[in-house]
Amino acid sequence: MKKFIKLNFLFILFFLLSCSPKIIHSGYYSFESECLGVELEGSQTLKAWGRGKNRKDAVEQARKNAVRDVIFNGIRKGSADCNLKPIILEVNAHERYEDYFNAFFADDGPYKDFITNDDRAPVEKHLAGNDLVCGVTVRVLRSDLKKQLKWDSILK
Repeated sequence: MKKFIKLNFLFILFFLLSCSPKIIHSGYYSFESECLGVELEGSQTLKAWGRGKNRKDAVEQARKNAVRDVIFNGIRKGSADCNLKPIILEVNAHERYEDYFNAFFADDGPYKDFITNDDRAPVEKHLAGNDLVCGVTVRVLRSDLKKQLKWDSILK
């Protein structure tokens, strides 16, 4: 009889644990920006990821990462429509123009002028340790960004 009670208890416990809501834990996996499409004026629609202590910080970091990826890395994941080449091909340009890019990517920095959000698109959320990882859909105005970098003498 005791064995039967123990088995029932284990079955009920297993059932309750399997019905609990699922939380996705991402660990320390790095998320890459993904191309969703290219518009006629040269902008790229991306799904970008950012990490922060709360949703606001993570979304802001995702926006910065989208612009940073277009400038320095190029977009390799997702649709083949996006430009694989980064805007700046110079090796170590981020370090060479460190003062410029620190100001450019500061909170409320000029990078915001080169992105628009798709507020209708849902924000994906994952837990990564104590941080929140959010994925947002943004449009990076690549041609305007390239013009600005030329104007500021970063791009030759």
